[in-house]
Amino acid sequence: MNLEGIIAITGKAGLFKVISQGKNTVIVESLADKKRIPITARHHANTLEDIGIYTYEDTKPLSKIFDTISKKENAKQSISHKSSKEELIAYFTEILPEFDEDRVYISDIKKVIQWYNSMQTAGLIVLPKAEKKSENKKAAAEK
Repeated sequence: MNLEGIIAITGKAGLFKVISQGKNTVIVESLADKKRIPITARHHANTLEDIGIYTYEDTKPLSKIFDTISKKENAKQSISHKSSKEELIAYFTEILPEFDEDRVYISDIKKVIQWYNSMQTAGLIVLPKAEKKSENKKAAAEK
């Protein structure tokens, strides 16, 4: 999954897409309501492609986690980030069984699920290509 140009801004709800860059500002557009706002150096922003989740061996990129959720949910919405703590942990364990439970907090799990659902609502979640090919083969075989 390509997360290039998608950012999270501290203090602002939701995800944003980078539209253009100037000398001292970056223009971003909200994925939720398509409103454009300028951000400056005083805003703390992280690109989603730079974010990963701790596992016991390494850090797994967010794009790989989104691919796994997409396969599990068939590119549809996942559970709500407002679900109970137990449900969220059980769901995330299905997605990434080797996540480091000491370094990955429930707030991190909520963010990952909320971000996935935001991107799915914006139409940015698609099944990985290998998954699409196998579905097409199944459909052809059924005919």
